[in-house]
Amino acid sequence: MEQRSDDYIIKPDPGDRRLTERVAGIDHTGARVETSVTVERALTIFLNSQEIVTAMTINDYPEYLALGYLLNQHMLLPDDEVTGVDYDEELSVVVVRTKRKTDYEKKLRKKVQTSGCAQGTVFGDLMEALETVSLPKAELRTSWLYALTHKINTTPSLYLAAGAIHGCVLAKEDRPLVYMEDVGRHNAVDKIAGWMFKEKVPADDKIFYTTGRLTSEMVIKTVRMGIPILVSRSGFTAWGVELARKANLTLIGRARGKRFLALAGEDRIVFDQDLSYVEEESTKHRRKAAIYDD
Repeated sequence: MEQRSDDYIIKPDPGDRRLTERVAGIDHTGARVETSVTVERALTIFLNSQEIVTAMTINDYPEYLALGYLLNQHMLLPDDEVTGVDYDEELSVVVVRTKRKTDYEKKLRKKVQTSGCAQGTVFGDLMEALETVSLPKAELRTSWLYALTHKINTTPSLYLAAGAIHGCVLAKEDRPLVYMEDVGRHNAVDKIAGWMFKEKVPADDKIFYTTGRLTSEMVIKTVRMGIPILVSRSGFTAWGVELARKANLTLIGRARGKRFLALAGEDRIVFDQDLSYVEEESTKHRRKAAIYDD
């Protein structure tokens, strides 16, 4: 069945009671209030018989998170044959099993902590691998960008319900396909990477959107996934820009309403939208307009 332009394959479910809790407190006037807060849980990921990492996550798609994390750390290879992905809810453990024998004891000792929320990490050799990456040719029409960001910002989300969370979206042209949220944006990225791997979704014609900063980690993961365009409503870090330019990744930040700023890969942008027909982002639909901000 062909996907309609307004349909997500996966999107946030703010009504999922597993993901939030109601907590009582007081506000700035001293009045008693009750609000929703995001629930985070520990999830331990194994690759075959080796424990790899324990991540803090909302745990809505643990299998996708495990696959994506291992892929983005280059422990699971794109051509690996996965023989099983087993999730034990009681133990909060995911075991990814591959036909290829794996041993990453040395690699686990070499980590670089990143600026990502919830203690994101990238292994050192991933940054070295960017030297050989060649991203596909693609285009980003500004008409797609404006339509896409409007659709994302008006989609009901856990952020708007409870805050303290980041979102990432995989899109094609002006159509959002998969929208994942998590306490750390790197987790949201990994869940999308895991979904793409499992469903064998090509990356060369896709756009990646994030609500968070365009850091070195976000650039590395997007490039590793083979996606040529990365968009954010937030700002940049200098290293993120430098790495994007080296990899020829189209890097667009501060995308709000009719405004955006491109600092790398500008040659992919096609200016086909008359700005007089583009509305500024309304306060009602700004993600940062949540009542309880993080």
